[in-house]
Amino acid sequence: MLLQPDLERLLAAPAATTETLAKNVPTQGVYLFSEQERYLYVGRSNRLRARIRRHGAEASKQNVAAFAFRLAREATGKTVATYKTQGSRRDLVTDPLFARAFSDAKARIRRMSVRYIEETDQLRQALLEMYVALVLVTPYNDFDTH
Repeated sequence: MLLQPDLERLLAAPAATTETLAKNVPTQGVYLFSEQERYLYVGRSNRLRARIRRHGAEASKQNVAAFAFRLAREATGKTVATYKTQGSRRDLVTDPLFARAFSDAKARIRRMSVRYIEETDQLRQALLEMYVALVLVTPYNDFDTH
């Protein structure tokens, strides 16, 4: 299964922002967020347009805007995930400093470039997401299990 041509297709795709996505975004695929020439985060979805937009939507909650949440964790130094009540996602967004960092991160994502390509096969989607993350060394993908 060759993934390099799909990576090249993704990198060659026209850039947009979460707010300037074309109306004809494919339903299923892989997307890549970047700032200038720095690749930051790759994801996949079966509802591609909605998923891309949710990353930066002002109203997106902590369980939907995972990339923004990671940026906020980094900005506040609260990088350790926990299942305990104190320090949980729900708890962190009640902290005014963290809530502000989360809001700022969503705004930052709205300004980022995003590229996407169609991929309907679920296995290829998953493999391409991991391949892109590994080759481009996207710092906000970790594939940890929780």
